[in-house]
Amino acid sequence: MTPDFKRTLVTAALPYANGPVHIGHLAGCYLPSDIYVRYLRSKGQDVVFVCGSDEHGVPITIKAKRENATPQAVVDKYHHMMKESFAEFGISFDVYSRTSSKTHHETASAFFKTLYDKGGFTEQVTEQYYDETAKQFLADRYITGECPNCGNPNAYGDQCERCGTSLNPTDLKNPKSALSGNPPVLKQTKNWFLPLDQLQPKIQAYLDEHKDWKTTVYGQCKSWLESGDGLQPRAMTRDLDWGVPVPLPNAEGKVLYVWFDAPIGYISATKELLPDTWELYWKSKKTRLIHFIGKDNIVFHCIIFPAMLMEHGEFIVADNVPANEFLNLEGDKISTSRNWAVWLHEYLQEFKDQQDVLRFTLCATAPETRDNDFTWKTFLDKNNNELAAIFGNFINRTIVLTRNYYAGAVPEAKAFTKEDIKVLEQMSTFPDRIGEALDQFKFREGLQEWLNLARLGNKYLTDNEPWKIQNDNPERVKTVMHLALQISVNLAILGEPFLPFTSKKLFTLLNVVPLKWNAARQNTNLHVGHKIDAVLSGILFPKMDQEVIAFQLQKLEKAKEAMLAANSLLEPAKAETSFDDFSRMDIRSGTIVEAERVPKTDKLLKLLIDTGLDKRTVVSGIAAWYKPEEIIGQQVSILVNLAPRKIKGIESQGMILMAENQAGELSFIAPTKGKIINNGDTIK
Repeated sequence: MTPDFKRTLVTAALPYANGPVHIGHLAGCYLPSDIYVRYLRSKGQDVVFVCGSDEHGVPITIKAKRENATPQAVVDKYHHMMKESFAEFGISFDVYSRTSSKTHHETASAFFKTLYDKGGFTEQVTEQYYDETAKQFLADRYITGECPNCGNPNAYGDQCERCGTSLNPTDLKNPKSALSGNPPVLKQTKNWFLPLDQLQPKIQAYLDEHKDWKTTVYGQCKSWLESGDGLQPRAMTRDLDWGVPVPLPNAEGKVLYVWFDAPIGYISATKELLPDTWELYWKSKKTRLIHFIGKDNIVFHCIIFPAMLMEHGEFIVADNVPANEFLNLEGDKISTSRNWAVWLHEYLQEFKDQQDVLRFTLCATAPETRDNDFTWKTFLDKNNNELAAIFGNFINRTIVLTRNYYAGAVPEAKAFTKEDIKVLEQMSTFPDRIGEALDQFKFREGLQEWLNLARLGNKYLTDNEPWKIQNDNPERVKTVMHLALQISVNLAILGEPFLPFTSKKLFTLLNVVPLKWNAARQNTNLHVGHKIDAVLSGILFPKMDQEVIAFQLQKLEKAKEAMLAANSLLEPAKAETSFDDFSRMDIRSGTIVEAERVPKTDKLLKLLIDTGLDKRTVVSGIAAWYKPEEIIGQQVSILVNLAPRKIKGIESQGMILMAENQAGELSFIAPTKGKIINNGDTIK
C-alpha cells in the first residue's frame, strides 16, 4: 500500500438479488477482493471490506413478474441466499448490506438532493420507450434488441453483454419490450440528467492519473471518452415504481437510476458498519478506495460513479479498479437462463468442507487479463496434482514423520548445511514475492508463488530422504524435520488469503495460534519441544476420483439437453410450396380502428381494419391475449384476398398475421416502429 494512505476501503460489486451466485461472479470480483482483503488484514493494515445486494435493478422486477411475486419477496429470498453462500465460501465481508434498507434510501436520497441543490443535473424532457400494452415507461433493461455494434439480437437497452458496449435504448435495432414482447413506442417524459459531456475534462484528468490501471480498464474508459462526440448526458432517474423515490416535488412515479443508486450502496453499507467513523473511509485523502468488479461494470465505476462523487465534492474517488474479464464454463459462456453454470449454493451442498478446492481452482484460472475457462477436469487436476500431490503431500509427510520420530514434538536443529541455509534464505523471500504479486492484483501469480513454497518443502524432503537416514544419522534428520515444520507453518500463514479453511486446519494441526504475514519472514515460528496436535490427520486434500465430477458433468449435459429439447418443440416446417402459390397471397398493412368482443365467445374479437383499400371486418381469435380497448390504433399485417368466411354469424373478410410462441401465446406481426408504413402498403 502506498505509504501516504492510512487505511483502505475495498468494495466488491453489488450483485443483483434476482438469482444465486455462480462461479463467474466469484472469479470476477468476490474471490479476488477477498484474497486481497485477507492479505491486507494479515499485514496488520486498516482495511474495511463492504458489499451488499443490489435490490433495485430492473432484473429484480422482471424476476418478480416471472415468479408471480412482489419485488420485495424476490430480493428477500436472494439476498439471504447470497449472503449465506458468501459467508460459507469464506468471502469475509465486514458488512453485507442491501439497497432496500432504510439507511441506503436515506443516503441515496441525500446524495441526489445535494447534487440537485448544487445544480449538478439538467432537467430534460425526452422521448423514451413506452409499452402501450403494459401501460408503463420501459427502463433500459426492459428493452431488448439488436446491438448496433456486434449484432447480438438480445442486447439490453443499457448494455450489450456480448461485446460490452454501453448503449442507450434508442441505439437498439428492432427493439421490443421485455414485458409484452411488443415493439415499444416513443413517448415524452421528464427526467434529471448528469451532464457527463460537461464533466468530461474532469473525468479525463482523473483517468490520466491512473494510466497504471489494467489495460482493459483504462482502454475501455479511453474509448468512451474518445469515440464519437465523447461522453453524453445520462439520465439519473427512471419512470418506475420500484427503487429509491426521487426526492423532489412533482416527481411521483420516478425513482433513482439503478446505476446512480447502487454504487451509493457502498457508502450506506459503510455507514451501517461504522455509524460514527464512516466518513474516515469516504472523505479522507488518507484512505485508498479500491473497487473490485467485472469488466461489464467498468464504465459505471470508472466514469459515472467518479463523476457523481466529484460533483458532490465531499468524497474520495477510487485509486484502482482491478476489473477481471469473464469466466466461461466448459468452453461455453455461463448462462443463467440456460442453467449453464456452477451455482455456489449447490457446490457447497455437494462438496462438503471443500470450499478451498474451488477457491484454489478459481484463483489459478482467474480471468485476470483475458476471458478464461473453468472445466471440471481442471478442478480435478488442481485438487489431485497440486493441492494433494504438492502441498498436501508435503504437509502429511512432515506431520507423520514428526509424530513417528519425536512423538509430535518439534526437534532441535543442531547444525545447518549450505543447502539448509540456502533453503532458509529462500523461505524468507516468499512473503515479499507473494505480497508483491497481490499488491499488483496478480492473484494467480501470488497463488503460484505460495505453491512454490510447498514445492520447495517437498523437494527438500525428497532430496534429504529423512526416512532413509533416520537410523544412521538421526541428528541430521532432526535438522531436516525442524526446517520442514517451519516451512509448514509459513505455508499456513501465507496461504490464508487463498485457502482460509485449510490454513485454519493447518494452524490447528500444528497447534499454533494463527500468525500474521510478517511472521513468515522468520524461520523460528515453531520452538523446540513444541507439540503438534496428536489426533488430527495430516491429509488436507484427499485425492478425488473421476466419479466425483461425473455427476457435475451430467448436470451440465442435462442442461444442454433441456435447451435442445426446448428448441425441438418448435413446430416443424410445413410441406414445400411454390413461389406462384405464395405470390397469390396479397398481404397489406392495416390499422385496427374498432374492436369488440364477439358475444358468447371467450376467444373471438370483431375487428374493423382500415386496409387502405377499404375498411373491413375481421374476426380473430386473440381475445385471450388482447383487450379490445388496448389494440385500437395497432398496426397489423392482413391477408386481404382471403375468401370471406362466416364465423359466429359474422362475415370475416381477411386474416391478420400473428406469431405464436411455444406457450401458445399470440402477438402481432406489425411494421417496425419508426418506419413510415401506410395502410394498404404491400408486405412482401
